[in-house]
Amino acid sequence: MPHTRRRGAGREPGDDHHCTPRDSVDALLASWAATRPDLDFSPVAVVARLGRARGHIDAELDRVFAAHGLTAPDFGVLVTLARIGAADGVTQRRLMEELGLTSGTVSVRMDRLVEHGLVDRRPDPESRRSTRITLTDKGHELFERVVPAHLANERRLLAALSDHEQELLAGLLRKLLVEFEGSRPPATAPLRLGLTLAPAHVAIALRASVGLDPLPALLVRSVEAGGPSAEAGIRAGDLLVEAGGRELRSVAALYAAIEDHAADGRLRLRLLRGAERHQATVRLAAAAALQGAPAATAGRTARDEHVV
Repeated sequence: MPHTRRRGAGREPGDDHHCTPRDSVDALLASWAATRPDLDFSPVAVVARLGRARGHIDAELDRVFAAHGLTAPDFGVLVTLARIGAADGVTQRRLMEELGLTSGTVSVRMDRLVEHGLVDRRPDPESRRSTRITLTDKGHELFERVVPAHLANERRLLAALSDHEQELLAGLLRKLLVEFEGSRPPATAPLRLGLTLAPAHVAIALRASVGLDPLPALLVRSVEAGGPSAEAGIRAGDLLVEAGGRELRSVAALYAAIEDHAADGRLRLRLLRGAERHQATVRLAAAAALQGAPAATAGRTARDEHVV
């Protein structure tokens, strides 16, 4: 009797993605495909799922916060103060920067937490226009109760994903988020291409606004005088399309190309200047100096841009 190969044989253990039932977004996409087959709704498969999953997760997080007498914004302040707080407190400006909020919004949140006896707010001895904020004993005690419950809740909400899947998802979300937050290498990093780049989603909008091909690539915002990129002839306004054979949809792709060619000491770039195609070769630091350094640090910049 001939051997019949089982369906799915040869797949990696735990690879069950092909068996996942259809979800509400599949139904949405199928409806649009029937109604408007001329439109490409493929981005909805990602963006809608991010939004819908976040809605479910937020509701579950809020339930735990409410059980401890908190809202999600309250919790954000509480854990931030616990993380960065010093004996003499945290300035309101530092708290604004950490939370990404305006002064007025932070003040409103502080009023609520002061009223509940969770934080203490007093004038900053170093500045009459500032205040210093600290957790009270009651605030510290609440932090010690709510955070373990919160972490256990988050772990529960991700239970459908294996450790490997969670790691994979975290990596993809990091890659996407850094394109909105921007990135900057550590001050001691040996790598300096001398470029400030706009991410692909910004480049698409800017090029489309002036009638140029809206390609997903990295747009040069500025070039450091005397740097390797300036020496290679790269200019502000150039669109970096490819580096070392890698398509440059993200700064991660650029750092990967640099890593690929560190031993060569040169990185070949394909770029568009307006609608004209050009090539440039950028000099890299010594391979030994670049080991592990190019993508060592990322952090929020003044706007969504990458300093490389």
